[in-house]
Amino acid sequence: MEITILGSGGCTVIPKPLCQCGICREAREKGVPYARSGPAVFIHDENLLIDTPAEIGRQLNQNGIDQLKFLMFTHLDPDHVEGIRVVEQVALDFRDWRAYEEKQVALLLPEPLDRDIYRLQSFHGSLLDFYQKQGYVRCIQFKHQIDVGDSKILGIPVDRGQQTVFIYVITKMGRKLVYAPCDIRPFPESRPEVHGADLLVIQPGIFETGLKHGFIYPEDHISRTTLYTFDQTLALAERIKAKRVLFVHLEEYWNRGYEDYLAIEKEHEGIRFAHDGMRINL
Repeated sequence: MEITILGSGGCTVIPKPLCQCGICREAREKGVPYARSGPAVFIHDENLLIDTPAEIGRQLNQNGIDQLKFLMFTHLDPDHVEGIRVVEQVALDFRDWRAYEEKQVALLLPEPLDRDIYRLQSFHGSLLDFYQKQGYVRCIQFKHQIDVGDSKILGIPVDRGQQTVFIYVITKMGRKLVYAPCDIRPFPESRPEVHGADLLVIQPGIFETGLKHGFIYPEDHISRTTLYTFDQTLALAERIKAKRVLFVHLEEYWNRGYEDYLAIEKEHEGIRFAHDGMRINL
């Protein structure tokens, strides 16, 4: 299984627009791997894209992706879906403003995303209704698990109240990827499927020191309802016996740059922090 981390940033890209902090100035000067775009991953084996941040078109181009067959979403927050228009960019035949049939993207939707995604709106009403009418996508709903080429994909829901976030367990030829990039607290560690991953891709959780402006998370801060702390995430990875851990969705306000993350890697065995364009073979 071969994957590329198209975007390693979080809800705010690095450099953050207009920001003059040291982390953002360094990212502007040096580019990738110091600069980070929004969260997305590409599974090369099946030409499968998970999530579409605003920068997804540039991400696909920069990483030499020349075919997109399948698309999935972990959840519907803007930093994960606002680039959904990429399906139009990929499939549009400008002669009649419909799709090249061979370029139509299969959108794989677990319950309940197959209901909630229709709430994404544009001038034309539901974006998904419009994209289906134009032939840019065809929707394939599934309840728990779906086969995509030679891979099996299990969607495990995390109930966040107003919306559901999905963790995806992708298996192929005895190898297992657990993809859990954002808002995955409480993590479903009682599920045996998330144990023993060859690679766990997960958000590192809250860093409680060294934040911008000297900020300290209050105990009742909303982020504590969706994220663990970094130490708690490390402990979680150990409990579920992940063989390797790759951290994604790295937030600008954590006030850490590429070299800071390299230093943290040296303190812990079996972990890495992703950067844009990182390619991994399982």
